[in-house]
Amino acid sequence: MQSFLHAPMLVQIHATAAFSALLLGLVQFALPKGGGRHRAMGYAWVGLMMAIALSSFGIRPHGFSWIHLISIYVLVSLPVAVLHARRGRITTHRWSMIGMFLGALVITGAFTLLPGRLMHQVVFGG
Repeated sequence: MQSFLHAPMLVQIHATAAFSALLLGLVQFALPKGGGRHRAMGYAWVGLMMAIALSSFGIRPHGFSWIHLISIYVLVSLPVAVLHARRGRITTHRWSMIGMFLGALVITGAFTLLPGRLMHQVVFGG
């Protein structure tokens, strides 16, 4: 945890938003869909995902990488996925959101646990 607290503020914001989006996404999957609560939590999740994607552009210790391509994808796909829901294309909305949750949070998040990365140090010590 000490290494996290000593990380740059942008990294702390990015990681906190990512962890929050992961938890909120899991809650969204567990709760009933549709209605005001789903919509409010969904907009909060979209806001967290936008914060994650935007903050990633300030985190580039070795220049831009393939992760930044995912950030661009997320920035484009989030508004499109919301638009699908607003236009009643719920199946397309659902799969878009599931894809972003799995691809942009779970899979890319797993890469942050590799040895030598900050989150590896936070989770596993070192």
